[in-house]
Amino acid sequence: MSQSKHTQELQDADFDNQVLKNKDLVLVDFWAQWCGPCKMLAPVIDQLADTYQGKLKVFKMDVDANEETPAKYQVRGIPTVILVKNGEVVERLVGAQPKAAFEQAITKHLK
Repeated sequence: MSQSKHTQELQDADFDNQVLKNKDLVLVDFWAQWCGPCKMLAPVIDQLADTYQGKLKVFKMDVDANEETPAKYQVRGIPTVILVKNGEVVERLVGAQPKAAFEQAITKHLK
């Protein structure tokens, strides 16, 4: 899967350190290789990572390779994107949504 240099893969073992203990606003994209809508959303997530570089950390988590975190955060459909601030989920977007929906959610929580 093509990625922006500002987007990182995330594993269950890294979730607490990379996401919950992060001081920045964090976006986590839960996806799978076989998921069509996930592939459609991937370039949007990469663009967001580039646009908000330095203000937002962006991670992608493959739900097939990591079962613990998606279960813990009740990810039932993919793509699911969560925004985490100060260790708390502050926003959840399910399905392939327009870029503007993500930008609106991000800017709301960057303040």
